[in-house]
Amino acid sequence: MGGCACATLIPSTLFLGMRNAAAIEIAEKLDLPGKMRLADIALGAAKTMGASYADFRLCRYQTEYIQTKEHRLETSATGMSVGFAVRVLLDGTWGYASSPLATDDEVKRATANAIAVAKASQPLQLRKFELEDLTSYQDRWDMPMKADPFLVPVNEKIDKLLSINEAALKAGANYANATFTFVREEKFFASSVGSRIEQTRVRSMPETEVTVIDKVTGKFASRAGLAAPRGSGYDYIQGYDFLGEAAKAAEQAREKLKAKPIEPDKYDLVLDPTHLWLTIHESVGHPTELDRALGWEANFAGTTFCTPDKLGKLKYGSELMNIVADRSQEGGLSTVGYDDDGVSWIGNDGFPIIQDGIFVNYQMAIGQAQLIGKKTSNGCAFADNWDAFPIQRMPNVSLQPNPKTCSLEDLISDVKRGIYIMGNGSWSIDQQRHNFQFGGQLFYEIKNGKLGGMLRDVAYQGSTVEFWNSMDGIGDKSTYFLGGAPNCGKGQPEQTAPVSHGAVPGRFRQITVLNTERKDVT
Repeated sequence: MGGCACATLIPSTLFLGMRNAAAIEIAEKLDLPGKMRLADIALGAAKTMGASYADFRLCRYQTEYIQTKEHRLETSATGMSVGFAVRVLLDGTWGYASSPLATDDEVKRATANAIAVAKASQPLQLRKFELEDLTSYQDRWDMPMKADPFLVPVNEKIDKLLSINEAALKAGANYANATFTFVREEKFFASSVGSRIEQTRVRSMPETEVTVIDKVTGKFASRAGLAAPRGSGYDYIQGYDFLGEAAKAAEQAREKLKAKPIEPDKYDLVLDPTHLWLTIHESVGHPTELDRALGWEANFAGTTFCTPDKLGKLKYGSELMNIVADRSQEGGLSTVGYDDDGVSWIGNDGFPIIQDGIFVNYQMAIGQAQLIGKKTSNGCAFADNWDAFPIQRMPNVSLQPNPKTCSLEDLISDVKRGIYIMGNGSWSIDQQRHNFQFGGQLFYEIKNGKLGGMLRDVAYQGSTVEFWNSMDGIGDKSTYFLGGAPNCGKGQPEQTAPVSHGAVPGRFRQITVLNTERKDVT
């Protein structure tokens, strides 16, 4: 199995911090007219030097990371990172340069460097980029939120985390940890087509885990939290029942120690949306990225089986399968007014990737659409830092609910012998996003339409198209859950991107299930 494209830990901007106080001081003094002046310098210089297109991004990232274990604070760190980048298109070849120092002279120098990079890259260019007709926008977009996490006193956040741990410990956990990560992302974008866009969004990312130990046998079991990261303010943290979940997690971790091991076989699976979102990410989100299909992404976790000749033809899944990509969904980690190519999502409800089971669309950045006979990008570009080149990244990619009434209980009731899976666990998928294996957090036996006791050591295997075609039932909108990951990895140098995936529970027939218990070899 190949590596997964969901990468590491906490956001890449987190501990860049105060390493360049001069750059931060300069950027903090820039008002909107000052940003526009720098953009005009860059775009004017790029045009003079022959660029057919250019854009300028000025970014500011503010971060906070608080980690607690049991009754103690482990880490409390804040950071800030600022800088700008200039991107040019010269004779069909991209050039790019960046700097943390947002001054007139540095902008001129970076623009000249971007032109030089484009010229140096031209002998390696196999095919010239041709941009579609781009629309210009003059706008400001701010993510709606009720409570700014960066204005909440740090002691209040620490007390909240410690109370979560305390709830788990009181419920029988031996160990408990809880973490909050917050990111504020501010971007100013200007392009040679006339766009001038300011954007601000915030991410609130809770993580919890409890562990219990059987002191007689020495065995242990853990249960990670089911609260998803969100494109939201601190009001999301305030509104979520972390204390109730922590207590429930401790109870379920205890139950895991007594759970019955799974017998390997084929089973019907009912996958909870707290689990299914990651299966969507790996087996639908990544395979339908156009740069991957064109072979540009082969160095990081492979390409895709979903090649352009399959567009509009491949029966990706059952007729119940409708997957929509959007950057407008409330709370979505990818939700934003404009992507990093300056393509608008204002008033855009998204586009279908899979429609009634048929593969109908790729995710694209500018300069890619014409390669598959399309006219325009669909707004899927993102750069994870001011010094990163925008590449094609997922918007929020979600499984749409059943238009007919269908509850979780309805799905389970039609299963004679199966397994219900909650939460995401280990995952692996091959280099072309075809064959995969997934674990989870919680597994329950289904017998004759009834939910039974807990199982353990469960993982299921499948091939993407066969798996999604085996889906014969999904929940309605009342069962919808928005999951996601703040740290999806892609590219070289690696970039991490936040992305949400909405899902409803799905029922999949006769899926291969393994027992993952480690057998000691003597």
